[in-house]
Amino acid sequence: MADGRKRIANAMTIDVEDYFHVQAFAGIIDRASWDSLPCRVEANTDRILALLDEAGVKATMFTLGWVAERYPQVVRRIVAGGHELASHGHGHQRVHEIGEAAFREDLIRARGLLEQIGGVAVQGYRAPTFSIGPGTPWAYDVLAETGHRYSSSIYPVRHDLYGSPDAPRLPHRPGNSAVWELPMSTVSVFGQNLPCSGGGYFRLLPYEVFRLGLRRFNAEQARPGMFYTHPWEIDPDQPRIAQAPALSRFRHYLNLARSAGRLRRLLQDFAWDRVDRAYADVISTPATSPHPDQH
Repeated sequence: MADGRKRIANAMTIDVEDYFHVQAFAGIIDRASWDSLPCRVEANTDRILALLDEAGVKATMFTLGWVAERYPQVVRRIVAGGHELASHGHGHQRVHEIGEAAFREDLIRARGLLEQIGGVAVQGYRAPTFSIGPGTPWAYDVLAETGHRYSSSIYPVRHDLYGSPDAPRLPHRPGNSAVWELPMSTVSVFGQNLPCSGGGYFRLLPYEVFRLGLRRFNAEQARPGMFYTHPWEIDPDQPRIAQAPALSRFRHYLNLARSAGRLRRLLQDFAWDRVDRAYADVISTPATSPHPDQH
């Protein structure tokens, strides 16, 4: 920063999945057809890793077990690059739709694959489409049971596909769970939570507006923010799903050609690190001790 103060290191996270995994296409693309579609996740993840390396940034990579199973070399490159390997579940199914038993199986399968291939412990998890919330009160107990220490699965905004607008905006332990929830970052404007965490909003909003939001979060909370993107978001040449609804196509394809450049700017404009280091003071807190941010 210009005044010489140390910048807060925000958490840079990548959800490692392919274009056909997204919820916007779930009713259009049959998951049974995934293996027959042209996969672009390996090349796109390599592009993301190159951007991170260029900026000297280490990130947390929430990786699908489905991807790890088919592209183990991607997992090995993530670990070799010094990034944190974390879980995005196995089959990219929304937690509130599959239920407790299937959720447990999904977690065990994904974490087992990632740890076997990567040779490192996996302690973090992000639910597909931020699908943990009031309808899944059992989710954090299952996460703890399966060896996870933190989740980044809550987006405290209103959205038609996801969102828990009444959830705490800062790290907290839901109920009496031993697992920390590290929500996606928002700023409060006139009592409404507005997003400043990335994803489609990062492609939709003018870059300066997004940067202002994240700076405001850092200034007001004096804590790291949480940013996320996907490898497919820097791939303007990916196949077009013409039969998808117009809104889904708008959300998915908007400004893909500009995303890599915007991400490069963002990596320079803020300090970044892995989740396990940016939030080390939170996730290292014993389960019996409250954290001052929890409210």
